[in-house]
Amino acid sequence: MASSSALEISGIDAGYGAVRVLEDVTLTVPSGQTVVLLGTNGNGKTTLMRSIMGQVKPSAGSIRAVLDGRATDLAGLSPEQVVELGIVLVPEGRRLFPRLTVEQNLRLGAYRPAARERMAENLALCLEMFPRLAERRTQLVGSMSGGEQQMVALGRAVMSAPRILLVDEPSVGLAPILVARTMEMIAEMKRRLGLTVLMAEQNFHQAVRIADRGYVIAHGKMVFEGESAAALQDNELVRKVYLGL
Repeated sequence: MASSSALEISGIDAGYGAVRVLEDVTLTVPSGQTVVLLGTNGNGKTTLMRSIMGQVKPSAGSIRAVLDGRATDLAGLSPEQVVELGIVLVPEGRRLFPRLTVEQNLRLGAYRPAARERMAENLALCLEMFPRLAERRTQLVGSMSGGEQQMVALGRAVMSAPRILLVDEPSVGLAPILVARTMEMIAEMKRRLGLTVLMAEQNFHQAVRIADRGYVIAHGKMVFEGESAAALQDNELVRKVYLGL
């Protein structure tokens, strides 16, 4: 049975200098679920992801990871300490090393000790889950398409032996058919690795395909919580913002 891992975010205020981006943000990611954070550009999704990862220090509120029944306050930790817990971010824009090969980029994901111990096992799993990467193992990442680079970014996360996976705007820059494939890959990663997933995304239609539940953020505040994908689709605010109805 998969080990339990969850995120509990309560009353977060965060921003950059004098600019407050997030105000009183509360969000729960239950163990084993995929939660989507929906919102258009500039509404605070990335700032929330950065706050969880220790890259932005909240001025109020708490961020807790609950791993196997033990709660850890993330707000005081460095990004390295957060990653060490098994919380891993696939950033917007992928942030790969274009002059390194596919395999070299993948191996860079295994820098925490728990992942280094399982590098060979995770590399085999990664190449099984992403056959295209097995074919292109020695190709320079900078010469690959956007969809292939997204596979490398997801594969790099697999290599880090994650327990909680954060994915920031995976659809950015991809053709619609590749967005659908990327969502399927995230769902497959969750299933195969027993992950808990928080995904920030603008593409409502594709995000809700793999979501167990979700939230809508606007102007740095949570404006709706849907306890199921159906609840998100049925909500008037969501319909107005995303579906134009």
